[in-house]
Amino acid sequence: MTRIFKSPAVDWHFKFAQKLNRVKDERLKEYYSKPLPAADTPISEVTFLALDFETTGLNPSKDGIITIGLVPFTLNRVYLKQARHWTLRPRQKLEEESVVIHGITHNDILNAPDLNEVLDEVLKAMAGHIPVVHYRRIERNFLDNALRSRLGEGIEFPVLDTLEIESQVQHKLAGGLWNKLKGKKPGSVRLGQSRRRYHLPDYTPHHALTDAIATAELLQAQIAHHYDASRPLKEFWL
Repeated sequence: MTRIFKSPAVDWHFKFAQKLNRVKDERLKEYYSKPLPAADTPISEVTFLALDFETTGLNPSKDGIITIGLVPFTLNRVYLKQARHWTLRPRQKLEEESVVIHGITHNDILNAPDLNEVLDEVLKAMAGHIPVVHYRRIERNFLDNALRSRLGEGIEFPVLDTLEIESQVQHKLAGGLWNKLKGKKPGSVRLGQSRRRYHLPDYTPHHALTDAIATAELLQAQIAHHYDASRPLKEFWL
C-alpha cells in the first residue's frame, strides 16, 4: 500500500533500540525503553499524544521553550482529564514580540522551573505514545536542542504532523488542470484556518494546552474526512 507521505519511512523501533543503547541520561533510557505501537497498527487503535510548545522565538538554536501542553487521545476521544501543562523558565530572555503573541510575561516565569526539573514528567507522559503536532519542526527541534544544551544529548521521536497532512489534502484538492485554469490555490494550513474547514470551533491561539487539544481534534477530523482509519501507523508517521 502506498505511503501517505513521500519522505522515507523511518524504522522507529530500530532507532529507539539504537538510542537506548547509546544515551546516558536515565530519563532518556526510560523513555526509549517503552515500546511504541507496532508500525502496522491501524491508526484507529493507536493512542496518540497531542503536543504543543510555546517558545521565546522561532529559532531553536537560540530560543527556548516556555510552556508545554499535551493531551492523550484516540481517533474517537480526547482524554482531557489526563492533559498536562507546564510553564517553564527559559534560559533565553523573553522578547517583547513573543510576549505579545503568547501573553506569557516575565512575572509568569519568575518562579517557574527549568525544563530539566520537569523533564522526567514530560518524558513519562510521552513514553509509548505517538506525538501529534502542528508543524513538527517546532516540537522536534526545540526539545532536541533544549536537551542537548542541558544533558549533552538530544532526543528523536516519531510524529504525525497535522500541518503536513492538511498541506497534502489542500494540494490534492487544488490539483488538476481545471483547478489550475481557474487559478485555484491550496488553502491555508495554519491551525485555526485548518480547523474551520472541518467546522471545528475557534479556540484562543498560542496557549500550549489549548493548541494541543485543537491539534488532537484536527487530526480526528482529517482522518474522518480523508482517510481510512484502518490504514497502518507507518503510512502516517514521520
